[in-house]
Amino acid sequence: MAFDKINEFAAEKQKLCVEHDTISDALFREYGVNRGLRDINGKGVLTGLTRISKIVSFKEKNGETVPCDGELWYRGYNINTLIKNLNGFGFEKTAYLLIFGELPTDGQLAQFSDVLTECRTLPSNFTRDVIMKAPSKDIMNSMTKSILTLSSYDDNLASNDIDNCIRQCLQLTAVFPMLAVYGYHAYNHYENDDSMYIHRPAPGLSTAENFLRLLRPDMQYTELEARVLDIVLMLHMEHGGGNNSTFTTRVVTSSGSDTYSAIAAAMSSLKGPRHGGANLKVMQMMQDIRSHISDPEDKDAVRAYLRKLLDGEAFDRKGLIYGMGHAVYSISDPRERVLKSYVRQLADAKGKTRDMALYSAIEEIAPQLIAEKRRIYKGVSPNVDFYSGFVYDMLGIPLELYTPLFAIARVVGWSAHRIEELVGMSKIIRPAYKSVMEEIE
Repeated sequence: MAFDKINEFAAEKQKLCVEHDTISDALFREYGVNRGLRDINGKGVLTGLTRISKIVSFKEKNGETVPCDGELWYRGYNINTLIKNLNGFGFEKTAYLLIFGELPTDGQLAQFSDVLTECRTLPSNFTRDVIMKAPSKDIMNSMTKSILTLSSYDDNLASNDIDNCIRQCLQLTAVFPMLAVYGYHAYNHYENDDSMYIHRPAPGLSTAENFLRLLRPDMQYTELEARVLDIVLMLHMEHGGGNNSTFTTRVVTSSGSDTYSAIAAAMSSLKGPRHGGANLKVMQMMQDIRSHISDPEDKDAVRAYLRKLLDGEAFDRKGLIYGMGHAVYSISDPRERVLKSYVRQLADAKGKTRDMALYSAIEEIAPQLIAEKRRIYKGVSPNVDFYSGFVYDMLGIPLELYTPLFAIARVVGWSAHRIEELVGMSKIIRPAYKSVMEEIE
């Protein structure tokens, strides 16, 4: 579809937007504005309180704030403890904990799992009439369209009563894997002329198992594959109220809007390359590195190519090593540390030890080079995105589903924060902006 006039008009006018919308760094400093709502040390501006999770990257020692190994806590439990004490799959148990504030008993977990199983269904003809019509290469957009369309099937759409919100959140959590996988299969069929599979979720299976069952033509998977994916989902479920998509959830919720709109807004935030799209960038970068380095044990070659990345002479020429550093963590990302041991197990099982060696070399060398090259205010270490894409690749998950998998996990955290915002809501979130425009007589 051609829109020559509007395209030419937009190209002509873009310089006006740049001219009139550019604000100098000096003005931000003059008015004490923390860009990105973070100070020079990366600490976020305090905008709210939460009991859902906690991120620790600094500790007090002898009256000083010093960097420490990162910690992630869900409802009072360290994520390492939750994973260590797992007896079976953890997605459902962790979802119950985050949403309801306490670990379930065996009976409560069974009841909760039954509720999710009952909710793993879409309205009649929804797959045909919504998901398969106008499929998008961007599966996040496809899912967002489906989320908003599901609202038209909800007879109690606008009620923000807590029990109604719980129902809506659990129904969305249950169908997210279906929206993602069906959206991908529709796109892959119509755009790539590949076969399309519409498998039904199976009762009694975990979210991780059902995702692999829905995705694969033969519906088969190994125990190790499902367990590693389950761990990845647990680690991505929640990360505090200040991350972009969760804060978006709380902002939209504070306006009094409905659950579907709040979750759709969070999806629109998560799909951004600065947020949920980071693991995709890591995989693209790793493909580029592999094409230039034949021996992952040759650390001099690895170091030389990483220097080229930092100097903007390789890959996308942005001067970045993707998967390194985090807005909050300093010495380490606890999610990456947990995930790494499972990645090694999967790499051994899949015959990917050479790839694992390359990842390990980059993990060792990249922080050193970044510290030498850049002026940094806190430590640099691998983040969870560094390894998550490698896991997805070993599981045969297509690139188009990397960020949707993040959403399948994070919808739990969004749900918990939406409910917490509704329980304690008193005011619409409305920060201030200082006008620096020049008045014209």
